[in-house]
Amino acid sequence: MNTETNTDLLAVLTREGVLINASVRYPRFHKKLKAADLGLEPDQVSDRLMSLGHKKLLPKEALADLALVESRTHAVIEKYTFPFLNVSHFLPNGKLVDVQEQLNAQERNFEVVRGKFLRGYERTREQALIDWREAIQQIAKTYDEEETLFSQIQEAFPSREFIEPRFAFEVRLFQIAVPDDLGMELITFAEQNEVRLARHDAARDARREIQTGVETFVGECVAELRQQTAQLCDEMLASMRGGKTDGVHQKTLNRLVKFIDDFKSLNFASDTEMEKQLDLVRSQLLSRSAEDYRSSSVATRSLESGLTDLRNHARELASQDARELVERFGELGRRKLQLAG
Repeated sequence: MNTETNTDLLAVLTREGVLINASVRYPRFHKKLKAADLGLEPDQVSDRLMSLGHKKLLPKEALADLALVESRTHAVIEKYTFPFLNVSHFLPNGKLVDVQEQLNAQERNFEVVRGKFLRGYERTREQALIDWREAIQQIAKTYDEEETLFSQIQEAFPSREFIEPRFAFEVRLFQIAVPDDLGMELITFAEQNEVRLARHDAARDARREIQTGVETFVGECVAELRQQTAQLCDEMLASMRGGKTDGVHQKTLNRLVKFIDDFKSLNFASDTEMEKQLDLVRSQLLSRSAEDYRSSSVATRSLESGLTDLRNHARELASQDARELVERFGELGRRKLQLAG
């Protein structure tokens, strides 16, 4: 694919979605282990060959609510976005509002959990020190060693005032762009030309790297949605054949309905072939209720056959080279941009 087409893809991606990063930050209450913590002398530990790791100041359950918010936040990003060049996630415009609403809900949960943790922090700290005292008594060889280890743990606990500003829930949106050139700060006249050329080359290389990666990115997004289609069909078939109760259930059918809606929102690359197959499945297989399927073995076999065909077709499409679709996506985007201009 030539440079002009890659540039078109960048322009289309900028119009079709944004880059999004979400982070949930809170103190992890880890303290770096020392050799003495393991009963070793400092000269027995080689920095070249081993890392002592960390010990947890608080038990896992003390941070469980915060960890849950973090995992749910990351799950929203992973479900509705595509990894973009290992630096961010691409969020199609069709899912922007939905994702923002879900992340806003997680942010509210984070504030509730944060407040609860901070209000109970002194009590949590006291209980953790009691637990640490008991644990140290089991491993310390002498009273002096016990007191030394306990003192290290006690001093490692930060105050509430120290940890309070270290909680944050952040969501950042970015537009995709490539550098035209890099700026110049004050330098000597003798250095100016040399530095300008070096920065021009650096900007050109960065632009080329991004443009080259965009084609691969779009192709991978297309393949990923096709693979997800096949995987869902497999899971539905397994549920119908080997669930705790026999037959087709409405929850199983609703999963497919939601997937088709999500596919349309995430299908920024205009994969019309896969979307056509899903529309066909919606009209042919989802017009019946689960009760209708359970009351007719013929209808159930038709559903199984339809899901099997969709799975096989999705796998076949996922294994194909998506270059033609990517090129068509870029050309279509260029025409839309020209019309808009």
